[in-house]
Amino acid sequence: MNVSFTETAPKSPSLLARIVEQDKLPADLPVAIVQGAESSRFTGKTGQVFEGFVEDSGSVVRLALAGVGKTNGDTRLANLERAGAALAAKYLTSGESTLVLDLAGSGLAADEAAAVLLGLRLRSWRWDAYRTKLKEEQKRSLEEVVVAGAPEGTAAAWDEQAAVAKGVEFTRELVAEPANVIYPQSFVERCRERFEGTGAEISVLDEDEMRELGMGALLGVSQGSVRDGKLLVIKWMGGKAKDKPTVFVGKGVTFDTGGISLKPPAGMEDMKWDMGGAGAVAGAMLALAGRKAKANVIGVCGLVENMPDGNAQRPGDIVTTMSGQTVEVINTDAEGRLVLCDAITYVQREFKPKTVVDLATLTGAMMIALGMEHGGLFANSDDLADKLLAAGKQSGDKLWRFPLSPAYDKLIDSPIADMKNVGPRWGGSITAAQFLQRYVEEGVDWAHCDIAGMVWADKPGATWDKGATGFGARLIDTFVRENCE
Repeated sequence: MNVSFTETAPKSPSLLARIVEQDKLPADLPVAIVQGAESSRFTGKTGQVFEGFVEDSGSVVRLALAGVGKTNGDTRLANLERAGAALAAKYLTSGESTLVLDLAGSGLAADEAAAVLLGLRLRSWRWDAYRTKLKEEQKRSLEEVVVAGAPEGTAAAWDEQAAVAKGVEFTRELVAEPANVIYPQSFVERCRERFEGTGAEISVLDEDEMRELGMGALLGVSQGSVRDGKLLVIKWMGGKAKDKPTVFVGKGVTFDTGGISLKPPAGMEDMKWDMGGAGAVAGAMLALAGRKAKANVIGVCGLVENMPDGNAQRPGDIVTTMSGQTVEVINTDAEGRLVLCDAITYVQREFKPKTVVDLATLTGAMMIALGMEHGGLFANSDDLADKLLAAGKQSGDKLWRFPLSPAYDKLIDSPIADMKNVGPRWGGSITAAQFLQRYVEEGVDWAHCDIAGMVWADKPGATWDKGATGFGARLIDTFVRENCE
């Protein structure tokens, strides 16, 4: 979606849109539009759109009103995003190629105008790469937004938000692609291509290098696939040289069959998005590099396929992790924690961070607990948890905190190794987090975000179409913006 700016609206545009506060229809609207809006019960509630037609210099103009609801400090920017998103949803396949957004006299500040544009941009993203037989009326037509009369500073505010949008879109792209297209090596190649010229530094560990480091847990997951695992490192060092980096670790299981503990066939196709945590980390790093964030941030993605060939890991196998701790693999479908534990050990030893946050589509139990409304949050620091909860609320990538305690931790003790990779049926998301906590070194603030229900949506949301949501990318960007810059 291209965005451009002009001082005044072009004469007689085909599609003109205005932003409307609830119960405050602008006084300069044509009478036909006012009466039409009132008879249609349009009041300007958040996300409401009314469309009418007016004559202008002998041409018919399609005039849309998008509601932002009542003014509220806490939800103001989110409401403005929803207004922009509602316009994108209505006109994406309308046959219109250009939408003129008239902000003259709107009273919006620059950051508020940029929020409208962000909603427009995010909701207009759709992955049509493999849809070859769309009917004409199904094809995306809207390609450009021309912003007229924007408040001073909007263009600069939009440049920052456009970088965030690119990051979210990259996350969605990685999650949406099928597993025969995105696998460990191609994930790396896609990142190399997208990060070129950004100033971010990319490095990759192959299986031999990981084996030398003792990453037996990650490699155990990968050993059943013909595609080698990778550990991808993306560095953005935009802060002070002396500042310790903040590290984000993403689970990147590019396809998860469950391994020998094979998943049921129904719904297994969804497991292409089991790399949603890694996708979120990669997208967030692209956003941070794109907007030149003044912070030292490192993103690490553990990339593997979990496949059930003759060389696959078996239930009952014992693996030695990079930390030296041993794990009895009870269930090969609890593979994400095996990938993450080695990645978490690696980043602590390699980068000496003060804060480590991991994101992972880790457990089905999290979807049972929270549905598709929140990601789960676990943390060893109340301060870090509060900051992530606040970032989730502000960005729209909402989190809900869960407990950690020794009572849960003992449930993963093994009689023949240091731990099992699963606990009993109950509290499955918590025991998974307890497993990861065993790899966090003293003095490191750590949080785990279980986003299993959030990276993919079966129906459209406020700022996304059905499919990949991009969840996590804005969470990370907002956390860094508020706490690290």
